[in-house]
Amino acid sequence: MAAAQGLIRAVTGALLALGLLAPVHAEPAATQALPVVEIHMPSPCLACIDWGAYLADNGFKVVYKESTDMAAVKKRLKVPAAVQSAHTAVVGGYFVEGHAYAEDIHELLRDRPKARGIAVPGLPIGAPGREYSNPTCETACTTLDLTSGERPPKRELFDTLLVLPNGKTKTWARH
Repeated sequence: MAAAQGLIRAVTGALLALGLLAPVHAEPAATQALPVVEIHMPSPCLACIDWGAYLADNGFKVVYKESTDMAAVKKRLKVPAAVQSAHTAVVGGYFVEGHAYAEDIHELLRDRPKARGIAVPGLPIGAPGREYSNPTCETACTTLDLTSGERPPKRELFDTLLVLPNGKTKTWARH
């Protein structure tokens, strides 16, 4: 009996070493908690709130901070004027400007590039939090422009940009 158990252990060890048998763990790997996303936003901005709800649906804890001086917030966080949007968030030591996808933020936090943050300039239609019309918003977050009489697009193509320490940008993701 002891010889059989020894043989089983030897064969199991050899299979593990060759990668032909996966090790069995008694406990599942602990998932790492995501950092809090602090969203600085003008008031009222329903699209900003919608973006925060989208992030919460994707595992982030979200805190809203209304500001009457968004220019000061963006200046303090060193958000270049060329990439600005309505709201500015802070997460894990980075800024997230505009309506970025949760996947882009997850990737930013996973890869930890040397950068100030990521940005989705402007207010692209169809970006998270920009999927619906918001005609009561006074901070340029209305998604449908019906004044032209044309049917508005349901979605715009846009890039998420990585803002490097020197303020220059490069494409982080295309959507």
